[in-house]
Amino acid sequence: QVQLVESGGGLAQAGGSLRLSCAASGRTFSNYAMAWFRQAPGKEREFVGIRRGSDGYTYYADSVQGRFAISGDNAKNTVYLQMNSLKPEDTAVYFCAASSGARIWSKPRDSRAYGYWGQGTQVTVSS
Repeated sequence: QVQLVESGGGLAQAGGSLRLSCAASGRTFSNYAMAWFRQAPGKEREFVGIRRGSDGYTYYADSVQGRFAISGDNAKNTVYLQMNSLKPEDTAVYFCAASSGARIWSKPRDSRAYGYWGQGTQVTVSS
């Protein structure tokens, strides 16, 4: 079993930055792919990006490419989402998710492929 706890959400102005954290416990962190999703009111959950624990490889949605960056600290079992140049349309609840195994890389954008989820943290970007 893997437990995920997000933190770091809050209010930011457009053009500003926030950093979210996701602390994992229960299994060997480096064996998992850790992803971030977000969900705005009335919308489906949307893939943001993913990081492979074994080598730090990352992959992002087009909507955040160049503005957001995922990093990790295997010693702390924590993954981070650095969000820069924030836009009002980035407003959402952000979720951390985890998946083990190589098959996740054939469908990293599919939220149904992840077996573990955090409770989410609210990010609000004002214009």
